[in-house]
Amino acid sequence: MTSVIRSRHRTPRAALDSEAGQSSVELVVLAPLLAVIALAVGQLLAAGAVAELADHAAGAAAVAMLQGADPGSAARDAVPGWSQSRMTVRVSGRRVRVQMRPPSPIGSIAELLHADATADAGPEPR
Repeated sequence: MTSVIRSRHRTPRAALDSEAGQSSVELVVLAPLLAVIALAVGQLLAAGAVAELADHAAGAAAVAMLQGADPGSAARDAVPGWSQSRMTVRVSGRRVRVQMRPPSPIGSIAELLHADATADAGPEPR
């Protein structure tokens, strides 16, 4: 007659199986958090790019004004096509104001992160 003695200690294989299950659970919990962080970083990068584009467009509009050209057209020509529909150009005297909204999956976020740029073409010529 043989008796089987069962140990209360886990075998190394059982410990590994348990840890693999734990890491799967952690991955499922952390994946949405990592996705939100990636989207937030992408949104901030888009906002920074739009701020640079708005500055460039405002400067181009002021130069066009000095050359006697249409500042609104110059501002739109100075930015890539995808951003033209997200841009507003206002001319007041010799001052040009450009507002742009970054691309965003949530419209209210784009409104919060919009960029304003102003350029001045100097005093009126005499």
